[in-house]
Amino acid sequence: MIIEALALGGLGCLAAMGLGVAAKVFFVEVDPLVAAIEEALPGANCGGCGYAGCATAAGEIAKGNMAPNGCVGGGPTVAVAVAAILGVAVSETEPQIAQVGCRYPVQRADLKYHYSGATDCRAAILLAGGPKECPVGCIGLGSCAKACPFDALSIDPDGLPVVDQYRCTGCGTCERTCPMGIMHLTSVSDRIMDEITVEDCSAPCQRRCPAGIDIPQQIKHTAMGDYAGALSVIKERNPLPLICGRICPHPCEAECRRNLADEAVAINPLKRFVADHERQSGKRVMPYKAPATGKKVAVIGGGVEGLTTAYFLARLGHSPVIYEAREQLGGLLRTAIPPERLPREVLDWEIEGILAMGVQAKTGQTLGRDFDLGTLYAEGFDMAVLATGGWDAALMLGDPSQAKPAMPGLELLLPLMISWAQGREVALGDKVVLVGGGKQTLAAARGCAERGAKEVTILWPTGREATGVDPKELEKAQEEGIKMRFKATVLSLEGKDDRLTGLTYGQPANGQAARQETLAADTVVAASGRVPGAIFVPISPRDDEGKLTGGAWRTEMPYAPPSGGSGGLFQAEEAISDFRAAVEAIGAGRRAAASVHQLLSGEEVAAPRGMLAQGDKVLTVEQVFNLLDAPERQPMPLADEAALLEGSSEAELGLSEEAARKEARRCLNCGLICYYRTKYN
Repeated sequence: MIIEALALGGLGCLAAMGLGVAAKVFFVEVDPLVAAIEEALPGANCGGCGYAGCATAAGEIAKGNMAPNGCVGGGPTVAVAVAAILGVAVSETEPQIAQVGCRYPVQRADLKYHYSGATDCRAAILLAGGPKECPVGCIGLGSCAKACPFDALSIDPDGLPVVDQYRCTGCGTCERTCPMGIMHLTSVSDRIMDEITVEDCSAPCQRRCPAGIDIPQQIKHTAMGDYAGALSVIKERNPLPLICGRICPHPCEAECRRNLADEAVAINPLKRFVADHERQSGKRVMPYKAPATGKKVAVIGGGVEGLTTAYFLARLGHSPVIYEAREQLGGLLRTAIPPERLPREVLDWEIEGILAMGVQAKTGQTLGRDFDLGTLYAEGFDMAVLATGGWDAALMLGDPSQAKPAMPGLELLLPLMISWAQGREVALGDKVVLVGGGKQTLAAARGCAERGAKEVTILWPTGREATGVDPKELEKAQEEGIKMRFKATVLSLEGKDDRLTGLTYGQPANGQAARQETLAADTVVAASGRVPGAIFVPISPRDDEGKLTGGAWRTEMPYAPPSGGSGGLFQAEEAISDFRAAVEAIGAGRRAAASVHQLLSGEEVAAPRGMLAQGDKVLTVEQVFNLLDAPERQPMPLADEAALLEGSSEAELGLSEEAARKEARRCLNCGLICYYRTKYN
């Protein structure tokens, strides 16, 4: 026994000596700063920050490779704690939460096959690309909920994921887990910048809406009696629901899938109902704003596009100021739409709501008369957006001499020729460039030369044979000294303060990258009825304090929906009525704000990848089945003739709450190919 005890004791001593040597050899000193940061982190090891676990993240924060607020799983509380350990301040960041991009569970979808033992979404994808006929729908096995480290996801009785927005930290685990891409992180800014793509689960009405409202979601809230929720969905994309509910030509209803069975859902009256409900309650639904960026943006023009641009810039965290030539905001909504269609108190309510978002307005201010781009930059503005509309808007000022666009150095073809016909001369300078048009453009080019222009150039967007002008006339004009470029697309204008100095255009170059050339120009004459919605970007150098040292600028074009055309600064599609112009301008205003945000963030202006274009083929259905006991569309109540003659009533009175709820229940809550196959109960 003694021998065995001594042997065991010896082995123990040897082991202790070995461990002591190993401890010295492999000793790693723990950095107290890293340890303190790791202690403050939540310990979820979710990987949302981009690093492999909280221990690694703590080390990267200590090295300065990761921001104190880089932990997406911890939220603001953790960010403040980490910043305190480092002895620095932390700025507010916009929260992100997970969002589900599917409306129909497997139980209610068209199926290709039934599951055969798969218990994981990724395994089901490997079987045959998923069981649904719809290729972008949820598989429903709950892999995302199982993977969520914060218990923020659950699967509802239908089999679709449900996000608890109070638990969700935006770590992105579900997004990385989902093989279908229906789980994705989103924020207010993301949704403003977002565009519908061919891969999205979108409804036909939503795809046709110029503002891109999620109409099925809006109507679903209305059917449940959640009118504030419905209005919040609308205001994600449209700041003027009261106005659109009255004057929008509702192209969405032409695409409504109920047309295949009976009659379209009254989408526009339902929009008006929830907006009227807000106004009658006196309590505004105020959308969330992103944290302040400290960037100032001037919006030139206070009509629909200008108001919308300013609204979305404010929601993106910037500080917009509207400059409007008239004494009141509203543009053609105030001057061209009759009061029985759009009461002025309704217009004023909408404008007050936009101003309440933090938008400032200066009225009676005209670009080129009261201020110029140089003075704006000197006052600390980071960028300016032109949203002045067309010649019709300028005419509403009342003085024909002011019926000209506000863009420096720009004249529109028709008002220029009218001015000449009426004996009014327009200062053109020595170098004039005309863009687009046909025979009238050639006549105007000769008119410019006759009035002293030393160099006249026409940029034709088409080839020589498609200009609409006799080839002999083109040759004769060229012999007279008028220069021409064919298949030319205007890309940008350049200038300083209130003066135009040049123009850059592009031309195709035999299958290679488009060739670009810059022309000196004092005046550009555009064969267009509208002024392009351009963004003026300052290009003067900055001093040591970051202030601009001059008023030099160039224009950037906001991105637009792909149309298959050649594009260019003066080739956007023009609206054909004031009603359509209003709703189209809302979409244009949001895209302008998104484009400015890209520029202010140091990015290039570009539409989101895969943005839905006109003519794109999207999954849909051509028939609807099993619509049981389809209810009739609720009619819009109309004012009687006497009230209209007295001017004491609107032409349309709006739906009652009972009628609105009934009408909302007619919606099929469509996706790409999914829709309710039975009536609401």
